[in-house]
Amino acid sequence: MVSSYLTSVNKQFEYYKSLGDKTIHQLNIDELKKEFSNDSNSISIIVKHMAGNMLSRWTNFLTEDGEKEWRHRDEEFIESFETKEELLEYWQKGWDCLFNALQPLHSNQLEDIIYIRNQGHTITEGINRQMMHYAYHVGQITFIGKLIKGERWQSLSIPKGKSSEYNSDKFNQAKQRKHFTEDM
Repeated sequence: MVSSYLTSVNKQFEYYKSLGDKTIHQLNIDELKKEFSNDSNSISIIVKHMAGNMLSRWTNFLTEDGEKEWRHRDEEFIESFETKEELLEYWQKGWDCLFNALQPLHSNQLEDIIYIRNQGHTITEGINRQMMHYAYHVGQITFIGKLIKGERWQSLSIPKGKSSEYNSDKFNQAKQRKHFTEDM
């Protein structure tokens, strides 16, 4: 069970990244920078925050606190990307940092203690904390993207009114053990 946890974690992070990727792909830079009110965040700002968080949390995470001195979290909420390419490069940099940190982990390390803002977490707790944080923000990214695109939105999951068709296809297949993201 413990070794399957790390495999599952990687697949889940890949899934959330893919939802963000597919949303960002549908939008131009002006749409990525769209804010619906003065106190809301654009997709661009959420991307900047997520990547900044990833770089802080996952850089040397086994030996250093996850909240780095060089991180300036408040600046993550100030619009700064000029191009979609610049945004995508920073988004990828954050995810690369995360995946490079997870890749060498072994199941016997999952109970080791790491720190985030001086609060001790097992590695499992730290991974879970960050996964939920990123899922929360990817949900925001996807929702904002859907609002911006309206009827032109390309669904990232089962489209409205298609659940029966989707379920019928699944139940017409033999039972099998695999991660749900392998079909996406």
